[in-house]
Amino acid sequence: MPFAAIADVHGNNLALEAVLAVIKAQGITDIVNLGDMASGPLDAKRTIDIMMAMDAPWVRGNHDRYLTDYALDDMYPSDRFSHGQLEARHLDWLRALPFSVVYRDAVYLCHATPADDNTYWLEAVTPDGVVHMAAIEAIEAKAHGIAQSLILCAHSHIPRTVKLRDGRMIVNPGSVGGPGYRDIAPYPHAVETGTPDAAYAILEQRGDAWQVTYRQVPYDNQAMADLACANVRDDWASALATGWVR
Repeated sequence: MPFAAIADVHGNNLALEAVLAVIKAQGITDIVNLGDMASGPLDAKRTIDIMMAMDAPWVRGNHDRYLTDYALDDMYPSDRFSHGQLEARHLDWLRALPFSVVYRDAVYLCHATPADDNTYWLEAVTPDGVVHMAAIEAIEAKAHGIAQSLILCAHSHIPRTVKLRDGRMIVNPGSVGGPGYRDIAPYPHAVETGTPDAAYAILEQRGDAWQVTYRQVPYDNQAMADLACANVRDDWASALATGWVR
């Protein structure tokens, strides 16, 4: 039976609603969420309310952890903004989410890597800020000890599949709500998907093999870009409007 994987919603309730509607129309009832749900200059409260009403396996992302574990003065601007929208019940729910989950006994779920929720798994960054696919040796090293044949991660917002040399498959479904961003670690860089559409993936096991289908869903992304602009985040507004950070 197929299931959907979503990740990196980042407070974008309109993108989340659009993706959930398409998943429902496809007749898919099972969804997993790979974290980073609220952080961003958008609508964290409405987004988390939607997620809390769903019966699904979630894992906690690094920005979910920042919201619950960091002092306000130590938070990044996007975390501080969304923290101000959330109530104690939202933060308690985020705090209780696990770091990783094994789903259906066959799928390993984490936000970034099995050891660190704030490290790219399938990508690497050069000192001059170029984001590229990581070496297979580095990818496989991070998968050491995971027995499941399908591994799902997120964090980079880039839809990608890597087939390990032992047959296991790692899939990043892309980002529902954040098509581009800037970061400073491990070196200053930008991630840009080139499209403002919301991304997710459908996974289905056929025999001993997994099949992945990537989907991109148009939605009223300009409304979210306008909201980011109103909240004085032009970088987010650019990414939400175009898929590029300018």
